[in-house]
Amino acid sequence: MSPVNEHPEILQYSRIRKSPYFYASRKHGVAMYSVYNHTYHPRHYGDPIAEYWQLLEGVTLWDVGVERQVEITGPDAFDFTNMLVARDLNKCAVEQCKYVFVTAADGGIINDPVLLRLAENHFWLSLADSDVLLWAQGVAQNSGMNVTISEPDVGPVQIQGPKSKDVMVDLFGEQILELPYYFLRSYELDGMPVKVSRTGYTAELGYEIYLYEASKRGEQLWDAVLQAGEPHGLTVVGPCHIRRIEGGILAWGADMGLDTNPYEVGMGYDWMVDLEQGADFIGKEALRRIKQDGPTRKLAGVEISGASLGAYNDGSMIDFFPVSRGGEAVGRVTSACHSPRLEKNIGYAMVPIELAEPGTELEVDVYGEPRDAVVVQMPFIDPKKEIPKQRLAAEH
Repeated sequence: MSPVNEHPEILQYSRIRKSPYFYASRKHGVAMYSVYNHTYHPRHYGDPIAEYWQLLEGVTLWDVGVERQVEITGPDAFDFTNMLVARDLNKCAVEQCKYVFVTAADGGIINDPVLLRLAENHFWLSLADSDVLLWAQGVAQNSGMNVTISEPDVGPVQIQGPKSKDVMVDLFGEQILELPYYFLRSYELDGMPVKVSRTGYTAELGYEIYLYEASKRGEQLWDAVLQAGEPHGLTVVGPCHIRRIEGGILAWGADMGLDTNPYEVGMGYDWMVDLEQGADFIGKEALRRIKQDGPTRKLAGVEISGASLGAYNDGSMIDFFPVSRGGEAVGRVTSACHSPRLEKNIGYAMVPIELAEPGTELEVDVYGEPRDAVVVQMPFIDPKKEIPKQRLAAEH
């Protein structure tokens, strides 16, 4: 371990990677890091609440180089990728993106990446926090399919918020406004080849820029975005967990994981888990049984009384709070925060299916303090996802 006195907010290990934007983002005063996909990840830059309001009202830049890409190519890349995920990729066009589950044989969730289809037999899985590269290489080993599984030198940044479209126009021109929600296009910016997708981790209008040769050109892209964003008040921020909780976005490793399945987290829609497709994706039969029998527990939205639970990404939410009813332990809170807009503590709790109905009263133990809670519908804000889907070209 190297000395850390110079940078007390970070422990430095050679086995933990640095994103392509690590040194560029440090210049903005990172106040806290976490480790995500074995990579340092800025959590916030001093005031998570100010960052939340900047996301809602302006435009923000995120270092999300931790979103490692698993690249799948080769003559059998389509069939192989279709076997890895629970969606039917026959319904995914070239240059389209899909939110997908990578599922295990028992139906557990290995990862919930955004899938990008770059060509007929060329895919990226833009990962949440688990080792899908190793999983995919293991599955490929004895699959009999002609595929290549690798991690390309690609690093994304996110540009999020209502003014993100203005920054993107200054970077790529007016045609960027024609990019539909969950689609991608190829561009060149100051000699840098990039892919741009209209995606993000915010439930707000936003984009991701995927930079090729990111290890060499990360600072060049970062500076280009900063320059374009300056007239629009762009601010560098960390992941806004308040907004993702408000918007019903789940976090792998907190709200779901290997021990949960799509039906338990309320994502067992026919389009997310397509049991009628021809492909025998991994976990298909297990998920068919789970759907037929019905899940015994479910992730539910909750409102929690009492003092503020903080911003989640500020170090305040470090435990899964126990949930009880009538003095009996029944589950746990998986994510929670205080929403400045709603002026309430909100979050998700995994509880027995019979306790997941809105209006159900529960009790949450917050560091030894019992608090009243009630089950509510989620998402808490914009349940139909109209904000990120808004049409842009005609409005600009």
